Amino acid sequence: MRLSHLFVASTAYLHGVLATTQLPLADETLMINGVTFETRARWMRLANQALGELSGSPCPFAAFGTVIVNHTASDEGELICMGVNENGKTGNPSSHGEIAAITNCTNILTDPNGKFRLTATEVAAAFTDLSLYTNAESCPMCASAIRWAGFREYIYGTSIARLIEKGWGQIRIPSVDIFEASFDLPYPSRLMANVLANETDPYFLWQYDPSYPCPLGCSRTKSGKSCKAGSS
Repeated sequence: MRLSHLFVASTAYLHGVLATTQLPLADETLMINGVTFETRARWMRLANQALGELSGSPCPFAAFGTVIVNHTASDEGELICMGVNENGKTGNPSSHGEIAAITNCTNILTDPNGKFRLTATEVAAAFTDLSLYTNAESCPMCASAIRWAGFREYIYGTSIARLIEKGWGQIRIPSVDIFEASFDLPYPSRLMANVLANETDPYFLWQYDPSYPCPLGCSRTKSGKSCKAGSS
């Protein structure tokens, strides 16, 4: 199976001015920041799998999953934490998958009995070594949080444009616009778009289209208006 093309927006500071480029990379053998496309595909697939692990269903309605990885630890990367959309669980409209993952990472990194045991100051610095993978493009709130955190990399699958096309209500500001407007922040970040979108798209195409098949491991309810784990 061919992987979707990868688009990269890189940010760098040149004489105090933010330079932003967005280039299509059709060659799947290319490495970005020393990480292969196959490795990135594996982490994006884990962002999809996080839905089942954390929400209890491989096909929750708001199927937004996120993983945060340390690629500076090794070429393959080390998983730090995961997060999924928790709006329905918490009632908090800001509990998007990226925000949940950032919160989970902060708790894991500062846990006095955990592996890392970082101070608050150390955690703030640690985010600049981390990469955030999310199976759909972040809303402006989450894209801004990603830039405030200073993530080394931000990688997403399904685009906001694709979500809108399939009936999702969205704030129509793409992540690249947030990155372009964040040049005052001290840490540069690299944005990679449409990574494995051919595998992330199906998680968002069934909600408003009763004729679209459910994600793997799920089936249509008798009403046909939703998907649930297992067979109908």
